[in-house]
Amino acid sequence: MNGKLQVEMSWWGMNGLHRTAGSPDGMEEKVKRIAENGFDGINAFVPPPEESGRWKELLDHYGLGYSVNAYPACLTDMAEFLEKAAAFGRVRYVNAQVMKPFLTGESALELLSGIDALSRQAGIPVYVETHRGTITQDLIRTAQFLESLPSLELTIDYSHYVVAGELHTVSPEAEKLLQSLLPNAASIHTRISNGEQIQIDPGEAGTHPMLPHFERWWESAMRHWRQAVRKEGDCFPVVIELGPAPYAITVDEAGSRTAEISDRWAQSLYLKKLVQQLWQQSSL
Repeated sequence: MNGKLQVEMSWWGMNGLHRTAGSPDGMEEKVKRIAENGFDGINAFVPPPEESGRWKELLDHYGLGYSVNAYPACLTDMAEFLEKAAAFGRVRYVNAQVMKPFLTGESALELLSGIDALSRQAGIPVYVETHRGTITQDLIRTAQFLESLPSLELTIDYSHYVVAGELHTVSPEAEKLLQSLLPNAASIHTRISNGEQIQIDPGEAGTHPMLPHFERWWESAMRHWRQAVRKEGDCFPVVIELGPAPYAITVDEAGSRTAEISDRWAQSLYLKKLVQQLWQQSSL
């Protein structure tokens, strides 16, 4: 088995962390904190032209890789986005949430096939994320897509399927479908759902009963990826993506303010360590 793990921090996931004591608020402070805590890269967006120079400077200074998110609803959207990503020049891959949740059948296959073709033409990998409110919002439908498009590369975020399906327990039928997508995993977004909330705290000791399921899925995805033929320098990106409210669970405070019930930064570091351990296990 070969390849390298690339652990990235979600830039979106840094939002609101200034509310936690000692957390950074400025752009460079955030980039510095990500680098100093052992992350390999950042998952963010294609910077506007006026910010691209600053982003390149910071990425070079702190030695970080860079990936971006796209939200295409058609092939024109995807083509235009890839042009911008290529112009920026630092994008290792694109994570795509395809914003056509009600597109099915041949029309959906044509769109996904076209996105894959544009990716190859541009020379920038595009991974389609398993995400609510997108073309992959339905687990059964996504599994059917792969029957026709067996080479389609996915970003696996099973928190969306767990909460959408209220999978408080994982039945053999659900497990079979979830496992069927993992050979196509080219990336992972780490978030844990309990079947009712999209994002929960696994606990400092990792004691939440849903955690073993996510560990199994993540390690299985890593094994499938590592068993394929890889070129020198190939990386498997895992994004630590814990979002701010309303993803993060909050409680009401005085004056109608809300506060998160958990420390998202501490959770992010816990998940980073966990995926590094799972990566080592996946080589055994």
